Amino acid sequence: MIPLVVSLLTGQVQPAAPAQAPRTESRAPEKPSQVPGIAPLPGQPNLWVSNVPAVPEAFRRRLEQYLESRSAALSDVRDDGKEMLIATRFADTNQLHVVEMPMGARTQITFAKEPINQARFQPGNARIIYFLQDKGGGEFFQVFRLNRDTGLSELLTDGKSRHEGLRVSPDGRWLAYGGTGRNGKDTDVYVAPTSDPKKARLVTQAEGSWGAIEFSPDGSKLLVAQFRSVDDSDLYVVDVATGERRPLTPQNQGKGGLTTALFSHDGKSVYVVTDRYSDFAELYRFDADKAPPTTPPESLTKSVRWNVTDISLSPDGRRLAVAFNEDGFSKVSLMDTRTRVLTPLDALPKGVTFGMTFPLKRSDLLALTVGDAKSPMDVWTVDLKSRKPTRWTRSEVGGLNPDSFVEPSLVRYPSTDGVQVPAFLYLPKNATGKVPVVVIFHGGPEGQSLPTFSTFAQFAATELGMAVLVPNVRGSDGYGKAYRAMDDGVKREQSLADIGATLDFIASRKELDASRVGVYGGSYGGYMTLASVAFYPERVKAAVDVVGISSLPSFLENTQAYRRDLRRAEYGDERIPEVRKVQERISPLGSVDKIRAALYVQQGANDPRVPQSEAEQIVQAVSKRSPNVWYMLATDEGHGFQKKANRDFAQLTALMFFERQLGAPRGAEASGPK
Repeated sequence: MIPLVVSLLTGQVQPAAPAQAPRTESRAPEKPSQVPGIAPLPGQPNLWVSNVPAVPEAFRRRLEQYLESRSAALSDVRDDGKEMLIATRFADTNQLHVVEMPMGARTQITFAKEPINQARFQPGNARIIYFLQDKGGGEFFQVFRLNRDTGLSELLTDGKSRHEGLRVSPDGRWLAYGGTGRNGKDTDVYVAPTSDPKKARLVTQAEGSWGAIEFSPDGSKLLVAQFRSVDDSDLYVVDVATGERRPLTPQNQGKGGLTTALFSHDGKSVYVVTDRYSDFAELYRFDADKAPPTTPPESLTKSVRWNVTDISLSPDGRRLAVAFNEDGFSKVSLMDTRTRVLTPLDALPKGVTFGMTFPLKRSDLLALTVGDAKSPMDVWTVDLKSRKPTRWTRSEVGGLNPDSFVEPSLVRYPSTDGVQVPAFLYLPKNATGKVPVVVIFHGGPEGQSLPTFSTFAQFAATELGMAVLVPNVRGSDGYGKAYRAMDDGVKREQSLADIGATLDFIASRKELDASRVGVYGGSYGGYMTLASVAFYPERVKAAVDVVGISSLPSFLENTQAYRRDLRRAEYGDERIPEVRKVQERISPLGSVDKIRAALYVQQGANDPRVPQSEAEQIVQAVSKRSPNVWYMLATDEGHGFQKKANRDFAQLTALMFFERQLGAPRGAEASGPK
């Protein structure tokens, strides 16, 4: 499977140089910012703020229960299915826990200050666990091995370069991961024996970004992928013993994105999820020992016109679990690998699933993470004999009643070029009169907003009486590769029309107040937030930009070296004069004189993706016209906020900002717990 990371805005689990020295430590507290008047927050010296007022105690009390919500994400399952390895938070950060029975205690096994979100059992010995962890949000992840008998963790990698895509072979003999240790720019694939995991060797050594995907059942072969962009990847088979690498996907039949891949039970073929042959990511079967096919292979999922998002094969090779993304909701089916017939698993709760996996010795049990808009992610299993789902964890929502939360509705509205923008709309219950609206733009840009639990959206709708609109503008994943490519390069200028279409939709709804609109977004969503206030200045009252891009050229020049070419494939190459001209024209920094909305910017000092300079240049530029710009800098965070105290302050102050700027519903208060 392609690895996931944590969403900037919802805390849910998504994927992540060095021409410069990696910034893996928090910055010194003396002067972390060039913004005038910035000072450390009393009691939280890692948070520096400018113009951010104190949070009223009454407001804090209203929100604090929401902030105590937690989720549980499946990291791995023991060979016999009797123990789940999960990532969840009981203190300040996500740590690893094991659960030994459905609804059993979550036994914490790591106690680090930094979050841990990706981990694997060693097959055959669940007392050994491998995991990835960084420092300060810098994303220079290191590989560790935890011995549960001693409780000690051992660093296996160099402690300075970046690592990702942790895999362990089903026979327990090999460990694989990607790393930038060779030159700090290119990501190579390393393989190490688990008997001596510090003796890693390169099995790819080439320019670009390469990643380990999956081992064969006997551990003799490894699937690796070369990623050039979200829509341009190639898959290879590597002989683990010799390092010989052979292409599996054709390199003369156009570009194709790769979602995931895995070997068949006998290792002679490979199941591949790709959009190379279709507008959607579909499932195909390739021969592992032959040259790439010269003609398009037959799709195994052509009957479903949505993306396949995940697959997992039963140990006996007879069942393939297949997850589809149908308009943002997950649908899981089982495929009989002999007849290729798909049978829906309808007993699962409606929502979004991640991380499906079979235990290595159980073909009758499927484990996965499931969540929805009204409840956080939790771990479930499905007994494939009875088709009965079993819940293993029940994550808390601060003691609140989930029935009081808002279920979003799926809407669509027209934009230019024939685009129909899909969006999720959260409306306050029982509100009368026109209500303020907060628009949340997702990151990526190739991301997708899903109907998963968001403390921000639920508090805004339930407590503040605000509507929340979450669009998937052109360029979003999930609606076909043609839709995803509609904002690539200089076409991004046309995509800004979707902001106007979103505002037009708000104006068309009698229950929404188009005169009181706020925008909120992280990363690329931060760019869209800043673009909203720069290019639609009379239609937006307030904006919260989280680790957002203020200038496309300076972002591309300063993002970490290991990801620069991948981002140029999406945004265009700023070194080409005609491309740069468009980038400058659509960069919010170049239109600060138009901005009228109140602005709040939040940033992590160790961000390797969107550097701190992107935040500070927009804060300083807007402050020349409007000196009351709010700014928050977390010196121990990177691309978003993973530590609870920081995340709490970021959400508290963002929601307080919107309440001050947008006000309460007109005509009546929204009902809900106060």
